[in-house]
Amino acid sequence: QVQLVESGGGLAQAGGSLRLSCSASGTILSINEMRWYRQAPVKQRELVALIENDGTTDYADSVKGRFTISRDNAKNTMYLQMNSLKPEDTAVYLCAADVIWSFDRREYDYWGQGTQVTVSS
Repeated sequence: QVQLVESGGGLAQAGGSLRLSCSASGTILSINEMRWYRQAPVKQRELVALIENDGTTDYADSVKGRFTISRDNAKNTMYLQMNSLKPEDTAVYLCAADVIWSFDRREYDYWGQGTQVTVSS
């Protein structure tokens, strides 16, 4: 089995910074695309950023220039550096990954449980 665990959420003031981590563990051969989503109350889940295995990245317009996604393939870990935080960034942040399972070498989609980020004005 594979588990994704997020960490690093918490409370920040507007203009501040937080760094989220997403660590994958289990029977992993490799990981293709990794993604950060966020879910705010009464809003649709939003794709915040993604990073491919080769480091190619993409961002939602709402976070471009403020958030940076990165990954450490040796550690099966992804990060989200969030700077210049705004109250509207408040949400549960979830990570997802396309994992190649060791046993059958097929790709499966896994999700973490989420970590709360709250930005006060």
